[in-house]
This record gives sequence, C-alpha cells and structure tokens, in this order.
Amino acid sequence: MQGSNTDYLLAVENLTVSFDGFKAVSDLNLYVDEKDIRVIIGPNGAGKTTLLDLICGKTKASEGSIKFRNRELTKMSESQIVLAGVGRKFQTPSIYDDLTVFENLEISYPKGRTVFGALTFLRDRAVIDRVEEISEIIFLKDMLNKRGEYLSHGQKQWLEIGMLLIQDPDLLMLDEPVAGMSVSERLKTAELLNRITSDRSVIVIEHDMKFVEDIARTVTVLHQGKILSEGTMDHVKNDPKVIEVYLGH
Repeated sequence: MQGSNTDYLLAVENLTVSFDGFKAVSDLNLYVDEKDIRVIIGPNGAGKTTLLDLICGKTKASEGSIKFRNRELTKMSESQIVLAGVGRKFQTPSIYDDLTVFENLEISYPKGRTVFGALTFLRDRAVIDRVEEISEIIFLKDMLNKRGEYLSHGQKQWLEIGMLLIQDPDLLMLDEPVAGMSVSERLKTAELLNRITSDRSVIVIEHDMKFVEDIARTVTVLHQGKILSEGTMDHVKNDPKVIEVYLGH
C-alpha cells in the first residue's frame, strides 16, 4: 500500500526510527480516521512521545511513511507540517505568562503567522469573534483579561489547547493533557475533547486510564515501539498481551 492514496486522515506505514541502534519506533502502522479520538497508551519507553515527534517533524524517521491527507509529512519541515493542518501540544504548557488569555489566543490566530502578517495585523471583528468562540470552548470566556500566570495548571493546559484550536488544525496531538489536573478539571477536559472532535481528529497520549475511558473511541497500545493491541477500551483492557505488559511491570 506504500505510496498509494488513502481515505484515512493520517496513515503511518512501516515507520521506524533508531537512536544509536535502538529502535524507539519499529515498523509501525497506524491509521487515524476523520473525526476520531485516538488514545495511545503504553508503558514508559514504549515510543509514544517519539511517535508524536515523528508526525510533527521534530524527529526524522529512519524509514517509513507518514501521510496526512495523502501528503507525505516525512519530507516536510515542522512549520510546513503545522501549515498543512497538524497541531501539537507538548507535556508542559507553553503559554505567555505575562499576556492575558485574550492576547495569548490573539497571537496564535493564523493571520499573524508571517512577519508581514504580524505587522499588518489588526484586531478586527473576525479575530475578536474567533477568540471569544474559542475561549468559550476552553472554559475561559470569563477570564479573557486575566494574565496567564494567574491561571490554574488546568486552565493553562486549556489555554494552550485553545492556542492550537484557533489555528483550526485538522489533527490535534496532545501529550498527557490531564497530567497534574484535579478530578473536576479532568472531567472538563474530557468534555472539551469530545466537543472539538465534531470537526477534527485528536491523538492523545495518556496514562490516566479513567480519562482514557471517558474520551477514547479507539485505543492503541504501544510496547517497545510496536503496536501491541488496538481497538475499543474494553477490547484492549481484556487483551491478555496488554494485561501481561501492564501487570508484569
């Protein structure tokens, strides 16, 4: 199937990356549909974060193919991949503490991406409307004038998701979005993810199994850089191979 067109939003085929002879990701095949919430789980060192690094171009593949809407991402730079519609959030929130929620969202608005765009950028109605719309989705509508440093840990995570959402990616990748959140924040984050997949796909790496149950449509279990099991949460939870890997640790 290599080189052929696909109906999947994302088609990862025969993907391998080696670091000093160690295969962090090994001959991996992964297919993500439109409007899917795919959760990737697995023990530490399974290759989860490396997989996201490969998709967003931060790490280059040793071999294999990553097609996004049939465009080969392995040949693109990180910024080209963002422009193609792939957004990535890392484990630690990187918001601007000294800017307000409004300003954080505003500077992420796509029009400001080029140097010329940033110079000619006017706070027009379209931007204000979009910022307000996103702030409502991420539960920060009443905090638009609050500076980033005064947000709780969970609110900072939501703001960063909002900064990606305002760029309207077709695929959003989140690395452990609920780490360090309170129970109520975790529930709201599940609601947030279910809300935003009406028109995009999300790949989430997560350790919190309760949260995974709240959001996952398909769960992929990685182990030693390969897919160990894939399917619904129930299927994966009852798979003897998965039980052995998780309980064997």
